[in-house]
Amino acid sequence: MDLATRRRRAALFLFFLIPGLSISSWVTRTPDIRDQLGASTTEMGLVLFGLSVGSMLGILTSGPLVARFGTRPVMGVGTVLIIAGAVAIGFGALFSSAPTVTAGLFLFGAGMGGGEVAVNVDGAEVEQITRRTVLPTLHGFFSLGTVVGASLGILCTAVGFPVQWHLGGMAVITAGMCAYAIRSIPAGVGRTSKARRPEGGTTPARPAVWKDRRLLLIGGIILAMALAEGAANDWLPLLMVDGHGVDPALGSAVYAGFAAAMTLGRFCGTFLIDRFGRAPVVRASALSAALGLTLVIFADSPVLAGAAVLFWGLGASLGFPVALSAAGDSGPDPAARVSLVAMIGYVAFLVGPPGLGFLGDHYGLRSAMVVVLAFVAVAVFLAPAIGTRHAKASGPARALSHDQEPAEEK
Repeated sequence: MDLATRRRRAALFLFFLIPGLSISSWVTRTPDIRDQLGASTTEMGLVLFGLSVGSMLGILTSGPLVARFGTRPVMGVGTVLIIAGAVAIGFGALFSSAPTVTAGLFLFGAGMGGGEVAVNVDGAEVEQITRRTVLPTLHGFFSLGTVVGASLGILCTAVGFPVQWHLGGMAVITAGMCAYAIRSIPAGVGRTSKARRPEGGTTPARPAVWKDRRLLLIGGIILAMALAEGAANDWLPLLMVDGHGVDPALGSAVYAGFAAAMTLGRFCGTFLIDRFGRAPVVRASALSAALGLTLVIFADSPVLAGAAVLFWGLGASLGFPVALSAAGDSGPDPAARVSLVAMIGYVAFLVGPPGLGFLGDHYGLRSAMVVVLAFVAVAVFLAPAIGTRHAKASGPARALSHDQEPAEEK
């Protein structure tokens, strides 16, 4: 691996770390923010809907923006939106303004949705250039960010540190990371051009990837596993506080345990995938998540439920990055394929928070998680669609940048 590629990979580590730090800072303070807003569970679901709408808007626009401008500007703008969203959430909490918090979550979601597609496209190219499994480790830095951010959030919650100063300080730190990392990302990655027809006309080079049945099944896996991850990110502290009767600081600590399990799973993912292949790893991950969810839902012991969260986190850790990696080498135009399955996954972020909030208000958050459990169970049976290819057995690297026309057409 040459120096430029190493620097690029290190920059991608930071671009995965930033949203992890930011989202865990928000999640660990949700009980405090809920109390400052005086919101019910249903009302918190509506507040979280801002995150869902922003995420979906970001995901829908990111693919075309990456195709036109490349990953670098989309990644940069997305990260700036995440930082701005954190500041807005802090102001909303300070002034007890639910609309301001919702607007901040909208910005946060737009940055997460748009930037994550770009950073995954860039990461998929690094994976193909190096012919090594890279995406699980990159996603591991997101999870590492959630562990660090959650730990800080627990401390801030325990000492009663104001939410607005907590989120504002995190915004300053992540802004410095973004300014440093963006310089190592090359221009033009993921940008597509028009291919010439023999008659002299033009037609888009990108095929109709949404017609690929296997790709849609991979998207179904991402949908289920993203829901498992997103449900914890959105609701786990409140699930432990309201569903198992623990205090807010302990609820945040349980979420930190979930994030730590996610981190461990993703950093171990490279070895596991190279050793056993993608499909067995995804199937085992879905089974682990299903076991954890079952115990959290049906066990009445807060201690057992808190321990089961570790199985939930380990299980949810690899589904998303492994499926993205499989999508990237499932056929031509990997940028379009990664964008499509990521968009399918973000449907979970659109329907998950308000849907689980509605169900939680009527039946309790523990009962609402049965829906998540059902989706994860389906992922167990969809796992063969991932394929069994080992990263080191992949063919030659296939670049995601298509700025140049094929040689035979020049």
